[in-house]
Amino acid sequence: MSLEGFIRHSFEPIDERPVVVTIGSFDGVHAGHRVLLDTLKSMAARLDARSVVVTFDPHPRIAMGRDEGMGLLTTIDERALLLHEAGVDNMVVARFDDKFRKQSYEDFVQQCLVEGLGMRGMIVGYNHRLGRGSEGNFERLQPVAERCGFVLECVPQQRVDKEKVSSTVVRSIIESGDMQRVKTLLGGDYIICGAASDGVVVVEDTHKLLPPCGKYNVFMNNNAATIIIDNRSIRLSEPISGSVVIRF
Repeated sequence: MSLEGFIRHSFEPIDERPVVVTIGSFDGVHAGHRVLLDTLKSMAARLDARSVVVTFDPHPRIAMGRDEGMGLLTTIDERALLLHEAGVDNMVVARFDDKFRKQSYEDFVQQCLVEGLGMRGMIVGYNHRLGRGSEGNFERLQPVAERCGFVLECVPQQRVDKEKVSSTVVRSIIESGDMQRVKTLLGGDYIICGAASDGVVVVEDTHKLLPPCGKYNVFMNNNAATIIIDNRSIRLSEPISGSVVIRF
């Protein structure tokens, strides 16, 4: 699947249409994220706008050195694939550097989102914060929305089988190897994208979280397959080479 044109790296207008935005790491694109995305797409349809997810690279915890023991559920490319499959129009990747981290939420919203992208609506999660010092919560964004003239909505926390859904919860279950439970909490597949060489995929991104070593029945490029995970290597059932998408 080609993602050309889907991933963007600047806050410039995408086309003549306004945009509706949600912002976050979206690591794993789990069931809670999917409710946000459904709300995003619904508002976009209502406002005749594009649906846009603004995400970060690197992950804020990695950028701030708070990633000890944390594995990522998705690389940027994997996140883009999942968001595209979820029906989002575009993903904008913001470089999470010192300049970005020190920008106030008011300046970010007005300069980057409203004046840059042409934002007409914003969807935020119940605990979402943005801007310098994580000061920009839903309550503080409300007067900004009124001043800048965009619609603001908040989505409450989501549960699956009475369990709170978060990337942290999903990470812990992947580490336990219960990939069926992971699929339930994600509301979709856990994916690994990589390049195979003679039937072996070496996962070079050391932050990417892999299930425990062992044999797994998966779908690879939409075909049923068996893989064996051995540390950072994945052995495929066929000696193929080229790009692969492994789905648990």
